[in-house]
Amino acid sequence: MTAITLTAAQISVVDPIKATIRNYIAKVALTRGVPVFIDGTTGKIDIADGNGSGTKQCRGITLDAGGIGAGIRVLEYGDVYGYDLSGLSYDAVVYLSDTAGSLDTAAGTVTVIIGRVAPMSDQALTKVLRVQTQISKADWA
Repeated sequence: MTAITLTAAQISVVDPIKATIRNYIAKVALTRGVPVFIDGTTGKIDIADGNGSGTKQCRGITLDAGGIGAGIRVLEYGDVYGYDLSGLSYDAVVYLSDTAGSLDTAAGTVTVIIGRVAPMSDQALTKVLRVQTQISKADWA
């Protein structure tokens, strides 16, 4: 297991026209690039955690930072730049980590796939994270 680091200031959608982005309200303070879930009681988004009861689901990656009650855009599907994916192969799977709000190269306590490493179409084939949340297959515990 290797944690995937990010640079919050660089988190950005590669092609917004092809992405699915939804707006939510934050239950807690959030930074950019954090995996989140929807709290079933409040309807607000909170930090996802691969081993926390009730948090073993992921609805997407935050594109904004904000405090409690802030409106936050969440990427449910699409390519996002800002993660250090240099040590991973193209098409490698990226998982929700057992560390709250983090991504990893291996599954945590519960296997929650966030997406895969994808190449951009630039000359360098820059690696980005292709987020593809799996709503029907996520753990609702």
